[in-house]
Amino acid sequence: MPFGTVTLNDGRKIPGIAFGTGSVWKRQDATPYVAQALEAGFIHVDTAQAYQNEESVPAALKETGTPRDKLWITTKYWRSGTFGGLGIRGELLKSLERLQTSYVDLYLIHSPRGLEDTISKSWRQFEALAEEGLAKSIGVSNFTKPDLEELMRDKKVTPVVNQIQFNPYTLAQQQPVLDYCKKHGIVVEAYSPLAPITRYPGGPVDKPVRKAAERLKATSVQVLLAWVRSKGAVVVTTSSKADRLQEYLAAGDLRKSTMIRLCGPMIEVSIP
Repeated sequence: MPFGTVTLNDGRKIPGIAFGTGSVWKRQDATPYVAQALEAGFIHVDTAQAYQNEESVPAALKETGTPRDKLWITTKYWRSGTFGGLGIRGELLKSLERLQTSYVDLYLIHSPRGLEDTISKSWRQFEALAEEGLAKSIGVSNFTKPDLEELMRDKKVTPVVNQIQFNPYTLAQQQPVLDYCKKHGIVVEAYSPLAPITRYPGGPVDKPVRKAAERLKATSVQVLLAWVRSKGAVVVTTSSKADRLQEYLAAGDLRKSTMIRLCGPMIEVSIP
């Protein structure tokens, strides 16, 4: 797989790009799209209890004949309204039932705002799940620097990842989080990496990204994914189109340096 893996602080290696079942797939049967991603070469699927489509993952495994141990599965816990009423352990057990597996590779707190208890007390329950083997690795999502600081005060286990919205337009806002994660060996996972193209076209990043794409003989999508990857982040993205999935994976082949002006000074981005 072109994107390779990223080593986590617990020694495990996470695939560098994931197919996400959130976004447009929430509350829908995403089986055809997960299956298509597996056939394209994705070996990491990112889902969540709140997406209400975890069942799509084992269905896609069955449809494609992919063994469970060949796929990295990430899911997440959320407590709000009708979600999370069984508690953290109870909800993971329900997720495992829907996913038809005895463990998940990575279990995340979906958001610090989606917890019934404090961050510290909730994290202790996550640590217990890791000790029990129900989650091979544990991490967080949408945590700010203060959220991470609160967790780290009483933790036994450092989160392996913090999944955040990350692209050139969120760089300044997320910089304190990026710095904190780097200091403590927490890998950043980036969702909405293509927002500059898909949600905010015509912005200041468009022109330099387009020029970089021409220079690298790549697409603008690939340049953005390579930029995210150059920051050491794991990419979380999605698409219903097989050719677009191949385009994503091919971004892992970029091995050159490019220059992108991120609403400020020129920044050299080394793509390892």
